[in-house]
Amino acid sequence: QVQLRESGGGLVQAGGSLRLSCAASRRTFSNYAIAWFRQAPGKEREFVASISWSAGNTFYLNSVKGRFTISRDNGKSTVDLQMNSLEPEDTAVYYCAASNYMTAKRTEFTSWGQGTQVTVSS
Repeated sequence: QVQLRESGGGLVQAGGSLRLSCAASRRTFSNYAIAWFRQAPGKEREFVASISWSAGNTFYLNSVKGRFTISRDNGKSTVDLQMNSLEPEDTAVYYCAASNYMTAKRTEFTSWGQGTQVTVSS
């Protein structure tokens, strides 16, 4: 497994931007597909975006397409999520997670970070 740590959350007004970062502890980070999930109060954790180990493939939740961009730097063992045009509905705790292959299925992810809070005010 790989240890993950998120950073970059905060409070922003609707229409604003935030950039989340996920840092990994292992040099084998490049072997993993990485995804971002989010969980709003009272709701289930949902998939947001994922990126393959080579960064050649990305996949997004429909509601964030065109607003969010996932990217990775295997040399630095980081995956970022650039979030633009934020909406109050994006308010949630955001988690990064690692899996052995590209997937959006939450149960297939073996390593999770502790999460970072994103709050979008209207």
